[in-house]
Amino acid sequence: VGECLAMLPLTARLAARGFRVLVTSGTRSSAEILAKRLPAGAAHQYLPYDAPQFVRRFLDHWRPGLVLVAESELWPNLLHETHARAIPLALINARLSQRSFERWQKAPRLIGAMLGGVGLCLAQTREDALRLERLGAPRVVTAGNLKYDAPAPPADPMETAALKAAIGPRPVWLAASTHAGEEAVIADVHARLTPSMPGLLTIIAPRHAARGPEIAAQIRQAGVGAALRSQGAEIDASTSLYIADTMGELGLFYRAASVVFLGKSIGGASGGQNPIEPAKLGAAVLHGPDVANFEEVYRALDAAQGAIAVADAGELADAIADLLGNPARIRAMAQASGETVERFGGATANIMRALEPWLAPADVESPS
Repeated sequence: VGECLAMLPLTARLAARGFRVLVTSGTRSSAEILAKRLPAGAAHQYLPYDAPQFVRRFLDHWRPGLVLVAESELWPNLLHETHARAIPLALINARLSQRSFERWQKAPRLIGAMLGGVGLCLAQTREDALRLERLGAPRVVTAGNLKYDAPAPPADPMETAALKAAIGPRPVWLAASTHAGEEAVIADVHARLTPSMPGLLTIIAPRHAARGPEIAAQIRQAGVGAALRSQGAEIDASTSLYIADTMGELGLFYRAASVVFLGKSIGGASGGQNPIEPAKLGAAVLHGPDVANFEEVYRALDAAQGAIAVADAGELADAIADLLGNPARIRAMAQASGETVERFGGATANIMRALEPWLAPADVESPS
């Protein structure tokens, strides 16, 4: 979902130029969200399985004039067949972790053949660019990360107002995009804070909404009551721990909580989740130590004091207690985080400029 939403500003710019844009993805959740948010002139389809017969039928049907492969979606048959048909191909918002780089180094002929048909590679960071260059990608340029240009997730103003009214003056914090193993940490933090913070409301928005009942059962075994949004539960004065196990509503909960912990970063889960959205919506951001997938932005947020790294449940509880007792610090962190992600913007314009030699002429040629 996050990768697809990051494509929206670029999709809108291409559609505004009069191009018909097909956006592909591989999950139902991404398809459902894109159906609501794609601009006029753009459509969604599932990417075919990466087998020659399926890729050929797909390309025969859609006959693209330009193929843009985003992030790290390096599918061998798609790349091979696109190149064989002389369809211009560019990697955009390209990224390659150190771990993936080391794996690809063990298959130099395969990755060399895959990247040999790429006409242009627009990397997110200089580190990504260097790794892609070393694997054989041609014409590598650092263009920035489209996720910084993506709009903040939307929320209905009336629903937002109703949620804030239901919470009232109670202290509230949100654990967003949590993964298995992290909810136990969140429950521990909640238990640590409750004695000294009457009325505390903890909201958990799991990365995979279908895990809601499982999370609720786990938390109840620890002796904490949990209400499930997917089962129609609403927040009231008796709600202590609320599980927001629905799709497409993070924008609503980001707007209701000024302190946000980003998951996949503590308690065994690693890699991190995207902090750009809560930063754009004025949250003080907390995160665990394992954020390698978003290392650049977390490093910048930490340095600007727009985010705080915590090592365990104890440090997370201390940070939340400090912030919820100090609204001025929340505001200062929110301002710092918003200004930081704003400075990283501009990838959409950079990519459009780099693609211009392919977009302008009637006969598509590789840019010189």
